[in-house]
Amino acid sequence: MSQQSMFCYQCEQTARGEACTKGGVCGKTPETAALQDVLVYALRGLSLHALEGIKVGVKDNEVNRFTCEALFATLTNVNFDPERFRPLINRAVELRESLKAKIVTAGGVTSFTMDAATFTPAPSIEDLLKQAEVAGLKADSAVNPDVLSLQHILLFGIKGVAAYANHAFILGQEDDAVYTFIHEALAAPFNKDLSADDWVNLVLKCGEINLKTMELLDAGNTATYGHPVPTKVPLGTKQGKAILVSGHDLKDLEELLKQTEGKGITVYTHGEMLPCHGYPELKKYSHLYGHYGTAWQNQKKEFEAFPGAILMTTNCIQKPADSYKDNIFTAGLVGWPGAVHVADKDFTPVIEKALALPGFSEDSNGKSVMVGFGRNAVMGVAGTVIEAVKNKAIRHFFLVAGCDGAKPGRNYYTEFVEKVPEDCVVLTLACGKFRFFDKDLGDIGGIPRLLDVGQCNDAFSAVQIAVALANAFECGVNDLPLSLVLSWYEQKAVAILLSLLHLGIKDIRLGPSLPAFITPAILDTLVKTFDIKPISTPDEDLKAILG
Repeated sequence: MSQQSMFCYQCEQTARGEACTKGGVCGKTPETAALQDVLVYALRGLSLHALEGIKVGVKDNEVNRFTCEALFATLTNVNFDPERFRPLINRAVELRESLKAKIVTAGGVTSFTMDAATFTPAPSIEDLLKQAEVAGLKADSAVNPDVLSLQHILLFGIKGVAAYANHAFILGQEDDAVYTFIHEALAAPFNKDLSADDWVNLVLKCGEINLKTMELLDAGNTATYGHPVPTKVPLGTKQGKAILVSGHDLKDLEELLKQTEGKGITVYTHGEMLPCHGYPELKKYSHLYGHYGTAWQNQKKEFEAFPGAILMTTNCIQKPADSYKDNIFTAGLVGWPGAVHVADKDFTPVIEKALALPGFSEDSNGKSVMVGFGRNAVMGVAGTVIEAVKNKAIRHFFLVAGCDGAKPGRNYYTEFVEKVPEDCVVLTLACGKFRFFDKDLGDIGGIPRLLDVGQCNDAFSAVQIAVALANAFECGVNDLPLSLVLSWYEQKAVAILLSLLHLGIKDIRLGPSLPAFITPAILDTLVKTFDIKPISTPDEDLKAILG
């Protein structure tokens, strides 16, 4: 097993800025990476049949939902447990065979000759790893490098789409158009007639579909929990038993809050769960208290000090330290070897662990931060904002948003926000905000200069704010006094970037480094078409933007 090689470059922190080949910087083993490749390979064969089913009127929601769940499991820092991938691989093939029978009955074709369409998983891990040799990202050496780059942009983009689609489905929102496109994207490499232009169109279509998917998730969040409202969140702690929830899943947090009510346990948020405090139907729970820690990429030292139980949703930590690994539980698709996994949202094991642990011995008072500036909250004061722009009290808006990470270079975003002039407003979302979320930037005429729009998927809210402002000023979004300065880490960020490109938004600054899966020729196309540029220094970028 230790000699297994790998090739993965789907995240920003990939080794040497090129690819992880011996082990993932994220902590993913070559074994896990190989099984994820096999899973994607099996899903491509399943999607071929799903598209044929659509042609003959065979719709299988189990196939659709499973495809999203399985793709989601292959995102960076979601699941590191090789044993969790074997059932997913086998299930993909079981669903494919079941779907084939339905297609034949409906008069469709199932005689595909591609290996992925007839793939049979080996019974052992060892043999599955051998099968991975034909499933890896670089398995087909005959593909033009620029076309391969576009194929991988699409693959990583739909992984992000699948994550959002899974969250949306959990809250009762889904759309056949999203599922159909994911199948089209997975099956596209089998069509050897596609030109480079065709691949570019598919990549931009991914951005369009991701926007639709984020809209579905937004509808699920707001219909279930209400529109976020500006809310002050303490960064301190309360004396007593404690549970920390990390990740993105609002439904998991809600269920945990219900199950801990009246048990003397304080529930804290971590990372991307911070915006949950702004939702009326979540903030009504008095034992949802504050926020502890920053982003999941930097969580080890935070978890080391937490004296309660820790629940990981959507993101996990690869190798928990011995001092706290027994206190961590996973939910949903999240997992790593040996972890206790909570099924069916029954959080009894988490609650029992929290009650057995000491909790905090005393109250601690830290800073507080404001959340809840979604589109409803911001547009509720749109008249004040528009007037402030017209009378030049607000000169410029900056959307400084995206992922956080541990690699050097991300201090750029802290310094950038600190140096933004006092007549400018900073909007932020996703875990990249933890580089500066507790900065006191003051306000402009009562409008806070730092507005937390929410989670990464709340890029939909940010887009709606930008469109509303453009309509108010009777101009295009690119004509607004608005600049996007983005940080990326993983595949949801890829999907969001594609959504921005689909919308035609230009002059985006991206960092801390550019994706390794984008070839020079494809980068040149992006620069010429969308004026994408890498970040430089805060001073240089601010001077270029503001003049």
